[in-house]
Amino acid sequence: MPVFTQPMHVTDQVVLGKEKPVLFSGPCAVESFDICMEIGSTVKEQAAKNGFSYVFKASFDKANRTSSGSFRGIGMDKSLEVLQRVGKELGVPLVTDIHESYQAAEVAEVADVLQIPAFLCRQTDLLLAAGNTGKAIKIKRGQFMAPEDMQYAVNKVRSTGNQNVCLTERGFSLGYHNLVVDMRSLPTMRQFAPVVFDITHSVQQPGGQGGSSGGQRQFAPFLARAAAATGVDGFFIETHPEPAKALSDGPNMVPLDRMAGFLEMLKESWELGRKHAGFAIG
Repeated sequence: MPVFTQPMHVTDQVVLGKEKPVLFSGPCAVESFDICMEIGSTVKEQAAKNGFSYVFKASFDKANRTSSGSFRGIGMDKSLEVLQRVGKELGVPLVTDIHESYQAAEVAEVADVLQIPAFLCRQTDLLLAAGNTGKAIKIKRGQFMAPEDMQYAVNKVRSTGNQNVCLTERGFSLGYHNLVVDMRSLPTMRQFAPVVFDITHSVQQPGGQGGSSGGQRQFAPFLARAAAATGVDGFFIETHPEPAKALSDGPNMVPLDRMAGFLEMLKESWELGRKHAGFAIG
């Protein structure tokens, strides 16, 4: 099976699809500067210890919450200000979601990577607006999309002349309130672009708690090890010091005090996968 030939450059030092795995991690949403700094500084330290390049993640707006009464954010301007401060103080690149085309240019002034939410991965105008910023573009595979069809989302971004794009796996919808990860999707999508495995959203249960989503974080280590062993290029992990008090996606987060051991385990599995990456049948 052919493999992509175009890595994704986040910065000159952080490159997805080379020898070093990239970790995209932080809280689900921008809750406050203090929470972002606590999480970012802890994860940065642990990522460095375990040989990961690090990109801080937090969403400035949670536009696809189950209920209209759920927390969406502290406002676009305030959130982008927080993200900019965090990136500057920690000295790390940033990734955040965009949901509408008009947001792309403004968010690109702050973020190094623009993330396209899974539900929006077919939205042509959004992909083109993101691509036209010249920033790295991280596209989540829709829960309803065949992995081979994600090449067309990649091509939409590349049609702008922007080659800096990657794909992210986060599980397929299987019945109601349930996701399942087909590990075949990882090498399939890796034909088109570098691939990131979204560990914590893959154990989410969309709408599984009535007016909010649930999650089964106990399965995160198993899926993480399996995906790492396929030879993916990076990982996405949402974390929080108190997941039960997180304002979004708490049930599927990895607790911040478990991140050190989690990343150590993940790196060992990733190295094993890379060791055998050349082995193939057929």
